[in-house]
Amino acid sequence: MTATPPTTAKPAGRKEWTALGILCLPLMIVSMDVSVLFFAAPAIAADLQPTAAEQLWIFDVYGFVLAGLLLTMGAVGDRIGRRRLLMIGSVGFALSSLFAAYAQTAETLILARGILGIAGSTLMPSTLALVRTMFQDPAQRTKAMSIWSAVMAGGVTVGPIIGGLLLDSFSWGAVFLINIPAMALLLVAAPFLLPESRSAVRSRVDLFSSILALAAILPVIYGVKTLAEDGWAIVPAVLLAAGSLAGIVFARRQLAIQNPLIDIRSLAERRTGGSILVNLIATFTLMASALINTQFLQSVLGYSPFVASLWSVLPSIVVGAAAPMAAKLSLTYGRPRVMAGGFALSAIGFGVLTQVRLESFSPLVVMLVGAGLVAAGIVSVMTLVADYVVSVAPADRAGAVGGLIETSSELGGAFGIAILGCVLAAVYRHAVSPLLPAELAPEAARAAGQTIAGASAAARHLPAEAASRVMDASREAFMTAMHVTCLVSGVILLLAAAATVVLLRERKTAVSAAA
Repeated sequence: MTATPPTTAKPAGRKEWTALGILCLPLMIVSMDVSVLFFAAPAIAADLQPTAAEQLWIFDVYGFVLAGLLLTMGAVGDRIGRRRLLMIGSVGFALSSLFAAYAQTAETLILARGILGIAGSTLMPSTLALVRTMFQDPAQRTKAMSIWSAVMAGGVTVGPIIGGLLLDSFSWGAVFLINIPAMALLLVAAPFLLPESRSAVRSRVDLFSSILALAAILPVIYGVKTLAEDGWAIVPAVLLAAGSLAGIVFARRQLAIQNPLIDIRSLAERRTGGSILVNLIATFTLMASALINTQFLQSVLGYSPFVASLWSVLPSIVVGAAAPMAAKLSLTYGRPRVMAGGFALSAIGFGVLTQVRLESFSPLVVMLVGAGLVAAGIVSVMTLVADYVVSVAPADRAGAVGGLIETSSELGGAFGIAILGCVLAAVYRHAVSPLLPAELAPEAARAAGQTIAGASAAARHLPAEAASRVMDASREAFMTAMHVTCLVSGVILLLAAAATVVLLRERKTAVSAAA
């Protein structure tokens, strides 16, 4: 009996690899916008005078809206075409970037960031789905996915660097204007280099599920943040309960309808659901590290945005090598072990960050070492998660699955800023209150008591001696808050390392068969 020769996937050529470079452009821009405002916080605080809560919303409303719509846009791309959706989103992203650049109030900037999140949600699932379509060979797809993951994680890291470079010469609005030429280049190149692809099954997009997703995410995070900052109050508690109820209704609807945004049953499978959870935890802690380190460089050490951004480049070098190294190690040791090792490495990095002391020999060196370890470990985890989920996804659901991966990434990052940002802000407020000069004017005391960026803005209008005392108090309080937040993050990562080994362990039969 003659054996049927196995079918081999057509290897990708120069055009596909060039197209991958084009796809990395919107991916980099969208992931950059999660963190690009970190170095702009002092300038925004001085210009728009946001409260601590408004400052956190400026940072993370983009990520929450993005996460709430990624699944919907992934399904839309499967239906109308991923390249078409990518180009539509590019136009929307450019226009909303222009709106954000010229926002005159904190509320307007929050609104503009939310609209940016809507536009960004059309870009990210399209890029991942197109990678799945262009690279059919498993080895090439793994390599392409490692590049994709490194760009996505690197964008979060590079965002503050780009922001710092721009802020040295321009106003904070420039961090949004930089998006416009990048989107224009994508619009010109996409028709020539990117193939169009869509699902063979033209299923209807469930808009009610999309509404339920946003109705679950936004009220829950508002309730959590408000209760964490201000204590018990009836309005945030009701919103938290309402958001939780919307989440339950959303999950039940996904089980009932024929073409759900999320395949709840597939998430019940240990390794698939565990991979999504692992990805969420990874980005949760990565964003906390980025938020802490940018504020430390600029507000504690007093570096200008330009100098601070240059120092931020060093951990990025480690990030660039982590993704391909993790992919290579996983072939020998298996994904779960390498991912658990990545979490452990990041936990060690947060442990190093708890040892940063202003009176030590070189707090900058200690911070850079810790930040590099955190980023390298997290990127290793994210690379393997994306490769695994994409490799097992059906081709006609590639957009929706891509949206699921990115939803967990964006939700994790946004929750990281919101929850660990609340920890940072709460410890700072508790620590700075007894340290501020008693004779400080109420308005200045209120600003300095909210955030270290607020303290810097208030100090500019004080006499030299009073300004020095305010900044000394705010720096000391921030260091306390930084150490507590890093300790919490490190404990979360150690628990995640143990959970990864349990949830993602390979079945012995599968291992034996592979051998």
